Amino acid sequence: MHKIKEMIRLKDAGLSNRQIASSCAVSPSTVSEVIHRAEEMGLNWNAAEGLDEEELEKTLYPERSQLKGTLPEPDVEYIHRELRRKGVTLALLWEEYKEAHPDGYQYSYFCEIYQKWRGTLDVCMRQYHKAGEKTMVDYAGQTVPITDPVTGRVWQAHIFVAVLAATNYTFAMATRDESMESWITGHIYAFEFFGGLTELLVPDNPKAGVSKACRYEPELNRTYLELARHYGIAVIPARPRKPQDKAKVEKAVQLVENWILARLRNRTFFSLEELNQAIAKLLIELNNKPFQKLEGSRRSLFESLEKPLLKPLPEYRYEIARWKKARVNIDYHIEVEKNYYSVPYRLVKEQVEVRLTASVVEILHKGKRIASHQRLTGKGKFITLNEHRPKEHQKYLEWTPSRIIRWAGETGPQTAALVRAIIDNKPHPEQGYRACLGLIRLGQRYSRERLENACARAMLFDAISYRSVKSILEKGLDRWPQKEEAPVLEPIQHYNLRGSQYYDEKGQPLC
Repeated sequence: MHKIKEMIRLKDAGLSNRQIASSCAVSPSTVSEVIHRAEEMGLNWNAAEGLDEEELEKTLYPERSQLKGTLPEPDVEYIHRELRRKGVTLALLWEEYKEAHPDGYQYSYFCEIYQKWRGTLDVCMRQYHKAGEKTMVDYAGQTVPITDPVTGRVWQAHIFVAVLAATNYTFAMATRDESMESWITGHIYAFEFFGGLTELLVPDNPKAGVSKACRYEPELNRTYLELARHYGIAVIPARPRKPQDKAKVEKAVQLVENWILARLRNRTFFSLEELNQAIAKLLIELNNKPFQKLEGSRRSLFESLEKPLLKPLPEYRYEIARWKKARVNIDYHIEVEKNYYSVPYRLVKEQVEVRLTASVVEILHKGKRIASHQRLTGKGKFITLNEHRPKEHQKYLEWTPSRIIRWAGETGPQTAALVRAIIDNKPHPEQGYRACLGLIRLGQRYSRERLENACARAMLFDAISYRSVKSILEKGLDRWPQKEEAPVLEPIQHYNLRGSQYYDEKGQPLC
């Protein structure tokens, strides 16, 4: 009823009730009731103009003034807290209020009392989020220096922050950087800190999590999407350049910087673990800190309101994985970080997806896992499963050891010998195909004659590898004679040089 004066003014200006209702955003019946009461009391615009809304309401609705103060007041803090529960509405709370107090306020005034009270809260508390609905995450802009105890080098640790939107229950931890691994690690520890999962996850648009930022259809990083699927949580990134979409975590970041990082500004840390221990200690104090305008604290509100609504964590923690694409070579192996892993031979020349964890390499084709290998360390190593080798080559897969050696013989006997040696040095002949194909390309680039000479030189020095032949050709060593005789040096003639006649039989000078 905050628009009574405006209704009377517009009626005095000659507008219809329907026009007044449209202008004031109220129902026509409300306008009709107000105008009817004003006419009964002879209240026109000249008389109403000097009154404020409260005085005008008392004049038109004297029965409300008599009831006010005698009826039981709604518990606005309880209402505010209960509205964060999923499915709870003001209508439901009013029905419960009327069951306890049949002579209590009607629904419209019940809502008005709550809305007036909510308007007195801080801006951050006016936001309306259901318990168990959203987790918001971001990195703080402020970093913390860490000193290497050995070298004395100083590097900056980054602060990951997560907050439950309904209760403001806050988590923070330091990470080495803002890479994908650090971003994912922060989420894992945040979920375990909360002890459960909300329905939605609201991040910003970092490259570590969002491959392509878009207002309408953001594209998630493959690893981030896999994390969401593992924990059964939906990711809804904030709109680009719209910090209000994640206002809760913006406020939480500010709180972490002011309450935690500011208190640590004069301390020197020598490891990430030491810094995280200090943050964890202050984080307990932050969450236990009493609210200024509400009863309880972040922790007490979380324990009573949000924790019971969180979904349980999965049995196993998510293992961080990276994704890349690879093409299957004719030797039915793919190259991953300079090592080689076999796949079924039928996928030769097909593109596959590779999922890398700390210990496992998984290979997928069209979303289906086709191979899994233990991850190799170092470089140049092979893993080949026998079941991946063909029992007989398909007609499109004509590369065999005999064919490659036969081709090498067309270049020359030295090339054929080197190719045979490369194949014989591998646990499986197919593992030497790559090097042999490399020799094919070298012959096309440098000519068959030079390749034959380079292979002969490589065989002479037992350098049985593609790289050795390539190095010989690049440096032109194939043009050098394979056996160089030492040149015969003529004696130097000079009057200052003394010959053998200068010394006696005992090697003493004659003069």
